[in-house]
Amino acid sequence: MTLLESTPVRTATEDICVSAPPAHPRPAGEDQYTISEVVTFTGLTAHTLRWYERIGLMPHVDRSHTGQRRFTNRDLDWLTFVGKLRLTGMPVADMVRYAQLVREGEHTFEQRQELLERTRRDVRTRITELQDTLAVLDYKIDFYAAAHHERRASERAS
Repeated sequence: MTLLESTPVRTATEDICVSAPPAHPRPAGEDQYTISEVVTFTGLTAHTLRWYERIGLMPHVDRSHTGQRRFTNRDLDWLTFVGKLRLTGMPVADMVRYAQLVREGEHTFEQRQELLERTRRDVRTRITELQDTLAVLDYKIDFYAAAHHERRASERAS
């Protein structure tokens, strides 16, 4: 999925990360989604979307002439990226800082990179911890399976 590294600020510079283009519900130019449609597409709640906007994680959402939020494919891409950041365990304050750095422009590339590299280190540490935990679980499961097998064998032998 292609994810824009920039927030939905309309700038000439866009960073693309990850591989294939997203399957957007509508083609560019026809991508005016209501908040309820975004809720359906993303699984986020309307409350979460409004909160993201309020804290600066989802700034510059366009509005209709009646004041209703109108999201675009680019907004959906940003929300997908934010979802990935959430899965890393990145604190919300760091996500907001990242979004702020994006809005500030290209001169913040190094700071963004450092923030993402720190998050990657944290993720790798958690993966190692989870692999160790998985090894313990596998050991215990094997122990109980062997004990169960031995008990069944002794019951058959009696």
